[in-house]
Amino acid sequence: MELVHYTEELQRQLIAAAGAGTDETRETAERLAAALDAAARLVLVEALSEAAGEITRDLAPGSVDLRVRGRDVAFVVTRPEPETEAAPAASAAPEVATDDEATSRTTLRLPDALKQQAEGAAAAEGLSLNAWLVRAVAAAVNPGPQSRRGRSAASYQGWVR
Repeated sequence: MELVHYTEELQRQLIAAAGAGTDETRETAERLAAALDAAARLVLVEALSEAAGEITRDLAPGSVDLRVRGRDVAFVVTRPEPETEAAPAASAAPEVATDDEATSRTTLRLPDALKQQAEGAAAAEGLSLNAWLVRAVAAAVNPGPQSRRGRSAASYQGWVR
């Protein structure tokens, strides 16, 4: 999605509104219109990001992410995978309460190498990075059942020699 169309329209409307004023007013409006480009883009990206968050909350466990590349933005939709009976129960992620209407935005700074590893892990599970991080945080704050020794209880199946 190119934001340039929207920012140019905003600039045209500002200049048109100043057209009723004096020559000095029109010149000031033209200078302001050029200066508002970055601010208008930022406001549009924030609005689109908030919309993506609201859609993700309603779409859970799927997600909608907003990616910014240069001056363009794109939506990335991750659809929830259909549940199958063959899915192993041991790999189930902890349930995250999605009924909560409130969401929070958090800025997380990761080293590039760790971010790439997290993106790879998320892609391997067919999740967006945001959805993967939400699951990872949920698993950290709500650990699974504990065994008597204090370690996470695990179930193993198979043959041993």
